Amino acid sequence: MSRGLQTHLNVEGDDMKSLRILVADDHDLVRRGIRGLLQSYPGWSICAEAKTGREAVAEAEELKPDIAILDISMPNLNGLEATRKIRMVSPRTEVLILTMHCSDHLIREIVDTGARGYILKSDSSRDLAIAIETLANHKPFFTPDATEAILRGFNSDGSLAEIPDLIRDQLTPREREIVQLLAEGCTAKEVACALSISVKTAETHRTNLMRKLEIHNMSELVRYAVRHQIIEA
Repeated sequence: MSRGLQTHLNVEGDDMKSLRILVADDHDLVRRGIRGLLQSYPGWSICAEAKTGREAVAEAEELKPDIAILDISMPNLNGLEATRKIRMVSPRTEVLILTMHCSDHLIREIVDTGARGYILKSDSSRDLAIAIETLANHKPFFTPDATEAILRGFNSDGSLAEIPDLIRDQLTPREREIVQLLAEGCTAKEVACALSISVKTAETHRTNLMRKLEIHNMSELVRYAVRHQIIEA
């Protein structure tokens, strides 16, 4: 650990605060890199890893980690929807969103999920460690660019400005899950299995979604999901 980073982080005696961390990313190399980095800090341990958002929610519900680091683009359930569920099943778990993307709309949506941290994959390992230590103290961590985007999102009343045409403003959480599963190529039967609903209910959801979004085929649905960052291109 560098002397500069060690000075910045809060240290009690010779040991840093003990933390149990969940890492969720669908890329093995990314998870290994994060694990190797974070386990080098005294008291920090990776209590679980997940490849999908749904796995991350299950691990968080069972293990109640102190910190959950979530990639925003994961199959089966993306990082934003996983964050919403984790905040319900494990309210004390602080969520740090890790992504390659940066936009005002995305940052506002991250805040709306209940995540209190956001960092780009292009940021330094030092930024990641500081973000985790900050969240461990139940304080928010956003990069300067992200903070500016959040502030720009406030109107004169102090509330978040309207974000027109975003899928999150149009669909319920269950509908967002179904959009992702369908866009990833799941059949109605596979959607029903993933969400523990009947095939008929899954088919009804699919029909209603296509009508609601004025989409006529699966190719349009995929483009819609990519455009609204529900899945990666």
